Amino acid sequence: MPKSFRHLVQALACLALLASASLQAQESRLDRILESGVLRVATTGDYKPFSYRTEEGGYAGFDVDMAQRLAESLGAKLVVVPTSWPNLMRDFADDRFDIAMSGISINLERQRQAYFSIPYLRDGKTPITLCREEARFQTLEQIDQPGVTAIVNPGGTNEKFARVNLKKARILVHPDNVTIFQQIVDGKADLMMTDAIEARLQSRLHPELCAVHPQQPFDFAEKAYLLPRDEAFKRYVDQWLHIAEQSGLLRQRMEHWLEYRWPTAHGK
Repeated sequence: MPKSFRHLVQALACLALLASASLQAQESRLDRILESGVLRVATTGDYKPFSYRTEEGGYAGFDVDMAQRLAESLGAKLVVVPTSWPNLMRDFADDRFDIAMSGISINLERQRQAYFSIPYLRDGKTPITLCREEARFQTLEQIDQPGVTAIVNPGGTNEKFARVNLKKARILVHPDNVTIFQQIVDGKADLMMTDAIEARLQSRLHPELCAVHPQQPFDFAEKAYLLPRDEAFKRYVDQWLHIAEQSGLLRQRMEHWLEYRWPTAHGK
């Protein structure tokens, strides 16, 4: 073997060893959580049945429930990190949490920055309006008319969907996603287009409101958990979710929170 070639092989071998050592030295997010004993979960607290901030200052809902179970599976303490739809991805970039669990819809904008777990719910946007107006707002064409006011909460997929699809109708931004449905009841807006699961729940909490064809939403979306770009942690969360789905736990907990006696004093 020529001397120069032997030196090249030795150099490449050294580089390979250094790369391997560097990879081993890099601690995964999963390792950090296991070592610290803390799981930081971001949630918005304004989206029943997934996440709701109670008057006492705690959090309740399907994803809060599942966050506690995920923490327990890791032998970690759950620390809830408040976030909001406008600030979600900024908080993600600032590494304020390990995972976000709040009925988050998968979209490509978020996917460019983060990982998602396997989806746990299929959903889509559908209108919710006063029951007497249900026949009036069956299609996007019917909704996108002068004189129609569609209300949205800022910063999330509801606002994005409305701005993409409504060019003639008025879009009213309401900053409080907890009281937004009461605005429709009070006649301040004609309708809201939101996820079908939320439309179903809010029509139960507000008998004056009806979810419009929630079984056939306008688009296709899935709910999943927002994760950092950490392969080990994503694989763990995916497997944990898969086991929860196959055991029936996901379905059982979702049914519990859909039937839960939510407070209605604040409209949601």
